[in-house]
Amino acid sequence: MRRGHCEINDPVEKARVLNSTTIGRLATKDREGYPYITPVNFVFHEGKIYFHCAPAGEKLDNIIRDNKVCFEVDVPLAYVETGFNETRNPCQAHQLFQSVIIRGKARVVRDDEEKTKALNALTARHEPDWDFTPVTPDSPAYRKCLVVAVEPERMTGKADLVQNKSAEFRRDLAEKLLKRGRPGDVATVKAMGFGVDDDGSGPRVKP
Repeated sequence: MRRGHCEINDPVEKARVLNSTTIGRLATKDREGYPYITPVNFVFHEGKIYFHCAPAGEKLDNIIRDNKVCFEVDVPLAYVETGFNETRNPCQAHQLFQSVIIRGKARVVRDDEEKTKALNALTARHEPDWDFTPVTPDSPAYRKCLVVAVEPERMTGKADLVQNKSAEFRRDLAEKLLKRGRPGDVATVKAMGFGVDDDGSGPRVKP
């Protein structure tokens, strides 16, 4: 990775990024050799990516023809707008983010036990606040959907949280984000490694 300071090396942190979102992008190769990217609902379960799909379709055809795939998730954080710098230079506007890219091989899950576990994990991931009837091989439509597993062979993570800036710059930015108060600003400040206090008068960076 060219910007080494942005690399996420900790496997636990990579897993946290994967578990912080429910939609990823699957890249396969079509019959003409072009990349084909599809957004899919997924779950990261037991070290693998799982998603379900119809029993026919372009991404499935591509996987059957060539099972080498790429899977990507990204978590957009705060946008550091032009007004945050004294010169109002648009070249200094900046998007903070976290992302994970997986290179691996995809396969259709044929084993009922693995398929059932994956479907229940997928439902639990997308509906964490609801009780649901567990999926079984006898559930309606069970046989009408396929589950695909992506087995990672290489996983890289990247986070741009202005890690290469001074401590003073980062704290000043965190304070500005909390003052701005847009959705995601508090989460960004925490992702940057700062604690946040809120006594009712508004969030602020912990001393």
